[in-house]
Formats: sequence, structure tokens, C-alpha cells
Amino acid sequence: MENKKELRNWLDAFGLDHPLVIAGPCSAETEDQVLKIAHQLKDTDATVLRAGIWKPRTRPGNFEGVGALGLKWLKKAKEETGMLTTTEVANTAHVDLALENDVDILWIGARTTVSPFIVQEIADALKGTDKTVLVKNPVNPDLSLWLGAVERFYTADIKNLGVIHRGFSAYEKTKYRNNPEWQIAIELQNKFPDLPLILDPSHIAGRRDIIFDLCQTALDLNYDGIMVETHHTPDDAWSDAAQQITPATLVQIMKDLKIRKEISESEEFQNKLSNLRAQIDVADNKLIELLAKRMRVSDEIGKVKKAQNVSVLQTKRWNEILGKMVLEGEQHGLSEEFILRLFKAVHQESINHQEKVMNS
Repeated sequence: MENKKELRNWLDAFGLDHPLVIAGPCSAETEDQVLKIAHQLKDTDATVLRAGIWKPRTRPGNFEGVGALGLKWLKKAKEETGMLTTTEVANTAHVDLALENDVDILWIGARTTVSPFIVQEIADALKGTDKTVLVKNPVNPDLSLWLGAVERFYTADIKNLGVIHRGFSAYEKTKYRNNPEWQIAIELQNKFPDLPLILDPSHIAGRRDIIFDLCQTALDLNYDGIMVETHHTPDDAWSDAAQQITPATLVQIMKDLKIRKEISESEEFQNKLSNLRAQIDVADNKLIELLAKRMRVSDEIGKVKKAQNVSVLQTKRWNEILGKMVLEGEQHGLSEEFILRLFKAVHQESINHQEKVMNS
């Protein structure tokens, strides 16, 4: 798969002067609910109405969607409002039903993206159609797996493609339902800058109060749009109530978001940016030198431990370092999340160095 300007054709065809907005409930619950939300979204920046039809949950026993019946409601909402429609498909039966009901955009869920077998079956079922397919990132932070799913649709001659960044699962809990891992989406952008990239802040956040901040970060990173779960009475939603917002809130978010220019031709801007980037380069070089120095000390520690037959991992010492660094980081304006990620990576590299010494 090669990056081509044509990858953006389906998005550019909308002629929007704002990011693409896909909005609607996590789940289609009733016909009245779907139609009510669609009409409230009709005159907003939302171009596409989303609704989950099949909703298998992580654990059984919760509401798992109304099934194919909900496709009729989406079709009716499309007829009444003129909005395009989208839903998740997870197998070829879903694809057939979605095509029968004229769903415009199909998205591949995070749990489906992890299975090349299922993705290939869906790609084969869609071959020859002009539908738009959006591929959510897999649940695990694996860029190759994400791009591999996109490539399966590309090789099936699906011309209208895009990706949805919905965050990644992690064993340790953070303030996010799914960690954004922005660097993975940035790397995808670098490889395929013309492949439309859409943020799903609802599934990253898991709660509505930080959705705006996530959307603003995405726009600052040149994302092409957002997919936001929207419900007329979010607290009464049958699934994922905490992360859904009202159509009125969506309107306010779109008003408050700042859309940045990708570049400025101002000579003053270019000079300032060049100067600041030079400072970043110097700081990065110093950082590498300091990390190398730290690892040389780790090598010496490994020698001392080997001489006394002492284990590499010293849990008490590690916890003391981590706690101290979190406090130090806060005093310098660095988030706890960043410090934890940074020092866990440094600690792992230190362990690797010591183990190499111990086993030499």
C-alpha cells in the first residue's frame, strides 16, 4: 500500500470547512431514540450518524444491541434527515445486512482488527462496492496490525478508506478508559499522511468531561475528524452512558475547538520555530548522553551484584525511585503518566543491562 492523494478523495468530496464529525449513540436502542438524536444532530456540524447495532460486550450479560432491526431505524433516519449513516460490522453477515440497508460507511471495531482472518473475510465481502471503510486501531498497541487490516481492504480494491484512533487497552488503569498512545497514530500519519485519520474520544476517555481536551489534541495533531458518541439523554443510555454527550454539548465543543493552520509562511514564525527546534535538538542530544551515562552506571551495578550473587530486581529500591521521580516531575510540570512511562522504560533498559552483565 502506497500513500496517495487519492486516499483523501472520499473525505474531500464532502467539501467541509471543518473537521469531519461522526456522531450518534453508542447503541441504537429504539426507533424513537435513533430518530430523535438524528434530528437533533441534523443542523449541527455532524455529517454522519453513527449507532452500534451489534454490541458484544467484554463480558456477557449486558445489553448487546438490538441487531438487524436497528438498521431499519438508521435507514429511516437517513431518509428523514439526509445524514449519512455508519455502523460497526464484525462478520460477513453484518456486511450483507448493512449493504441491504444502504449504510454508507462501515467501521471495523478494535476487537475485529486484531484478527486477520475476520478482516480478510469482511474485505472479500466488500470487494466491488463503493462503501467507505474505517478501521479502528486494534485493542493492543500494534501499528503493523492496524496497517495490516487497512491493507487487506486496500488490496480488495476498496477505494474509500480511513482509520479511527480509539486508544489501546492497558493492564494498569490510568485516567483514560483506553490509553491514547498518541505516538502510534503519529507514526501512522508519517507513513500515510493522506489516509484520513479520525479520533474516537469517547472510547479513549470513558467519561465525558475530558472529551473536549482529547478533540483539541487531535486537531493540534492534524487529525481529519472526530467520532463522538452522542445521546439525547446520555445518563439513560443502555451502554457506555458515562462517555456519551448531548447534541447540544457537541455543538458547543465544535464552537470552542481551535483549528490550527498546518504551517505559516511568516518569516518571523519560521525563524522562531527553527530556533526552538534547534534547542530541542540540543536537549535531545543531552538526554541521550545522560541515558547512556545512566546505563554505564547500571553496568557497574550489575558487576557488583554479580560478585555478591545478588538478584537484579530490587523492588523496594525501584518503588522508592519511582515515587521520588513522580514528585520531582510534578515540580517541573511533568505529568505523573509521563514520568511513570518514562522511568518504567528506563528501568527495563537498566535491568536488561544488568542481566547482560550477570550472564556474561
